[in-house]
Amino acid sequence: MAKVLAVASGGGHWVQLQRLRPAFEGAQIEWVSTEPDYAATVHGRFHVVRDANLWDKWGLLLLFLQMAWLLLRVRPALVVTTGAAPGFAAIFFGRLLGARTVWIDSIANGEALSGSGARAGRWANVWLTQWEHLAKPEGPHYWGAVI
Repeated sequence: MAKVLAVASGGGHWVQLQRLRPAFEGAQIEWVSTEPDYAATVHGRFHVVRDANLWDKWGLLLLFLQMAWLLLRVRPALVVTTGAAPGFAAIFFGRLLGARTVWIDSIANGEALSGSGARAGRWANVWLTQWEHLAKPEGPHYWGAVI
C-alpha cells in the first residue's frame, strides 16, 4: 500500500485537497495542514504545522524545519499538495528524499500562478495549473480542471 502525504494550508487550499480524496482510495494517507480543527474531517494520521509566508522569515524557517522532520519520519512514496507554503516545503523535502511529488496550483489563481506554485515547478515531478491559459510547455501543465 502506497504511503501518501497530502498537504495544504487552511481555507481554500484545504477544500481543494479534500476534493482529491477519491484519488487516494486504497492508499495509506497522512494529512498535513495548518489548522488543528481539520483533523476531525479526515481519516488517517493528521499532522499540524505552522503557517508562514515570505513576510514571516522566522516562521518560514520553523515551518521548513517542521516539514523536514515530518518527511523524515513519515517517508511517503508520494507527496500531493494544493499549496501554499507548507505544500512547497513538503514538495521540496519530499523530492530530496526520493518521493514522487505533485503540485496542483489553487484554482483561485486564475490570473497568475501563486508565489509558492511558481517556485514549486523546479521541485515537483508533476506541476499542474487549473487554468489552461496559464499552462506552458515546460510547466505548469493543464490536465483539466482537476479540482
